[in-house]
Amino acid sequence: MGEPSIAPRRSYDNRARREKAARTRDRIVTAGSELAHEFDSWDWRGLTFRAVAQRAGVGERTVYRHFPTERLLHDAVMERLEQDAGIAYEDVDLTNLDRVTGRVFASLHRFSVRGSVNDPHDPTFATVDQRRREALRRSVLTAAPQWSDTERRMAAGLLDVLWNVPAYERMVGAWGLDGPAATRAITWLMAKIVDAIEQGEPPPA
Repeated sequence: MGEPSIAPRRSYDNRARREKAARTRDRIVTAGSELAHEFDSWDWRGLTFRAVAQRAGVGERTVYRHFPTERLLHDAVMERLEQDAGIAYEDVDLTNLDRVTGRVFASLHRFSVRGSVNDPHDPTFATVDQRRREALRRSVLTAAPQWSDTERRMAAGLLDVLWNVPAYERMVGAWGLDGPAATRAITWLMAKIVDAIEQGEPPPA
């Protein structure tokens, strides 16, 4: 008597499960993004498993299966927000800095944010800040390799001060400019610094 035949597992079953899992993950990230837009500050402590699960209409365990830690959940939400805004820090250089800055500030219009967290404790924000600073360091080093380290850090630091949410909010809140005007003013000044870098005119070190 021959061995009983074992029917091969249908591949589409696995594919269907993967597709369902991908849809659930996207639903969770979308829910997190929606919540982030509703916060009245940049403090993401309210972006919890429970809050995201309730918004997504899934159980907390489901969120946890896709994102074992809140840090991973926050990172995924931040990545979605950057994608929606067309931001890619890895591609930044001095030739497109004004356009990327414009996208960053334009994305703020989609939020209900009223105030800032000047020193965000959330590791996700710290990571984004690090990526932005690395992009500026790399850009200035590429454009002005002959400058001293101090000169390059001064130039990159000035660009960083301008390319930051508090600078934008100061222009809007304290000076009464609308978002597009604030963006134009900031990118105008950044362009002056970029011109100085490209003309080989370092800051006084």
